[in-house]
Amino acid sequence: MIELLVVIAIIGILSSVVLASVNIARVKGSDAAIKADLSNIRAQASIYYDSNGQNYGADGASCTTASSMFADPTIAQAIVHSGSVSSAPLVCYTDDGVAATGAAANSWAMSAPLKSTATSWCVDSIGNSASGTAILVSDVAVCQ
Repeated sequence: MIELLVVIAIIGILSSVVLASVNIARVKGSDAAIKADLSNIRAQASIYYDSNGQNYGADGASCTTASSMFADPTIAQAIVHSGSVSSAPLVCYTDDGVAATGAAANSWAMSAPLKSTATSWCVDSIGNSASGTAILVSDVAVCQ
């Protein structure tokens, strides 16, 4: 009887270690999905820029800005997926470099919170792809 209890205790300890490892793997998988979505958005944004008269659409500070690259169906789908994976709102900016709101943005930046850390992953129109947050600096959308 004692041997059976020892075996059950050992199995319980091993299963708790395995479950902890599975949770860590899930979080890392979520972070990888967020990074992949944002990388795909960067590629799709280049296509949008070329097919939209060399601009990213209207200025905006929202991931749902109408008439901007964020309204493109492929980009919007990736934004929705990233938001559902990160379980937190994304930060998105498009801007034309002028203080007034315009309809021909020439920069964009987007960041999504990661699940494993308190940081966000950010991508922008100048090629940045790293930990940081999307912001406007002198009416230019960048990662910082």
